[in-house]
Amino acid sequence: MFRKKVASAKRAISNQGLGYQGRESMKTFLYSMVLIMALLVVNVDHALAGSQQHGKPSFSPEAIATFSKDVEKYAAGQGARAFIIARRGRPVEDMPEGIRFTHTAIAIYSNIQLENGETAKGYAIHNLYQDADKQDVSHLITDYPVDFFWSAYALEAGIIIPSVAVQQALISMYSEDKAKLLHNPRYSVVANPFNSERQNCTEYTLDVLNAAVYSTTDIAQLKANAKAHFTPQKVNMSRAKLGLASMFSDGVTLSDHGRKVETTTFGSLARYMQKYDLSEKTVIFTSNEQITNIEEFSNADSE
Repeated sequence: MFRKKVASAKRAISNQGLGYQGRESMKTFLYSMVLIMALLVVNVDHALAGSQQHGKPSFSPEAIATFSKDVEKYAAGQGARAFIIARRGRPVEDMPEGIRFTHTAIAIYSNIQLENGETAKGYAIHNLYQDADKQDVSHLITDYPVDFFWSAYALEAGIIIPSVAVQQALISMYSEDKAKLLHNPRYSVVANPFNSERQNCTEYTLDVLNAAVYSTTDIAQLKANAKAHFTPQKVNMSRAKLGLASMFSDGVTLSDHGRKVETTTFGSLARYMQKYDLSEKTVIFTSNEQITNIEEFSNADSE
């Protein structure tokens, strides 16, 4: 899409009735503007990205496998049959203020079929992933902890252990194949959780959670309930930058927002579940098995 914008700028230059020097000056100016806009868009995309399925690993396969197994052991030790899990795809300092994690999903303790045909018990992770090529499109994909953390920037997990009743309701959503009814494939990284125009991974998680809690898959009702009870995270990035990113990146749009740009994050989801007694525990789990209770933070996405 960005190349199309550059081509459009070139055509605009050639169509101007300017002399040679005027055309060259205009070219220099427009190319400078395009370069500045490109750098801004790259910075915005870098800050907000991290919800695609595949990516280059930052750690050895052995380290990722060990960390993934440690996360599973921790969740199993808490008696979790279903929990909410998040990963960090960018350095914290590159993220908008108040946001720490870039991808959120739901893990369900399941029978997993191995490559040799045998089955084993483990956590299957139910994701909404952004398409790598068509960035305004998403897909529902089930993978496993090693896959989930493969492209993580840090071996760090956000974990919300729901109450037993909520866990059972989430399990039912997947065993009855109802969670897929809540998927909106029109993706935006900063999707507004109060309407159904766009959706990102964490909004999808919120929708599945509320569908489990309220025993309905009626989208209009779920959005009304969210608006009444859920407090989203303000995106602390200038509207000008976001607007510019939306011009050059299909994965960012403000068309579903009003004056304020707010979205669903792991932290806002954690606070919502804590407020309404939907969770038993919320932690940040790191590779050295350090566990930090998020209740100690004023913002579950912040340091």
